[in-house]
Amino acid sequence: MRLLSTYALRKAAWAAMALAPAGLALAVAAGAQQAPGFDPRQAEGCDADPTIEFPTLRGDDDPRLRSARWRANEPHEFYFTRAIYTDHRSRGGWRSRFQAWSTDWPKSDQQFIFGLRRLTDLDAYACDNAVRLDDPELRRYPLLYAVEVGYMSLTDAEVQGLRNYLLAGGFLVVDDFWGTLEWENFQYEIGRVLPEYPIVELPMDHPVFTSFYNITEIVQVPAINNAVRGRTWERDGYVPHVRGIFDERGRLMVLIHWNTDLGDAWEWAEQPVYPLRYSTYAYQMGVNFIVYAMSH
Repeated sequence: MRLLSTYALRKAAWAAMALAPAGLALAVAAGAQQAPGFDPRQAEGCDADPTIEFPTLRGDDDPRLRSARWRANEPHEFYFTRAIYTDHRSRGGWRSRFQAWSTDWPKSDQQFIFGLRRLTDLDAYACDNAVRLDDPELRRYPLLYAVEVGYMSLTDAEVQGLRNYLLAGGFLVVDDFWGTLEWENFQYEIGRVLPEYPIVELPMDHPVFTSFYNITEIVQVPAINNAVRGRTWERDGYVPHVRGIFDERGRLMVLIHWNTDLGDAWEWAEQPVYPLRYSTYAYQMGVNFIVYAMSH
């Protein structure tokens, strides 16, 4: 598992910290204003329409699913990697057009990376990178991002693949799941992966909150449809939490964002109707956990 060189990490940190906090979200918005119909995903040469050759869990022959093997031909310091996993709806071989892992994908990932590359010297791959939990090459990527885990229903192979990844030094970031029922489902699934390690509330003095930006409060980040109505919560998820799972040496293996949706803020950061406070926090938190993952 490759870590950033000290030189590259310091260059990225210097560039990011030299910016005003709101600059992360504003950079994406500025890009969107360059020309009518501007799309940062297309500007970087990424696929913008996830409905074309939509990837599923049906096999490795899917041409839309870029695998770790394909990406190995063009190495970069960092790949923002999304976890592909089995959910309740795709169990039993039923092919659903919508799968929980793909919520807000690929725009959310690509737009976040666009801001990251625009504002730092981090050598980040410009496009999305979705990888299956049972892919043996998952270990190439130090950070793994998973959403909508309230619907997760892992196969035995996925459980073993994720466990091996985390125990080998990988870092899982979980986002965008809400309320008691979704929490209980995730707690059960991650308990299959790491049964010997408890979930704990992450203290605000943990380094992940200060690795780039100094984050002093946990902000509940809403989906855009709620943000425009002045509402931040979903279901019974009224209070946002940041929780974690540590190994026996105190290494943070899993970072859990519950009752919040960082990914939606990345996806809609260029929209004037989406509040800047939420997109700024989401970008700051994203940069922080990337730097933490690449330096620990």
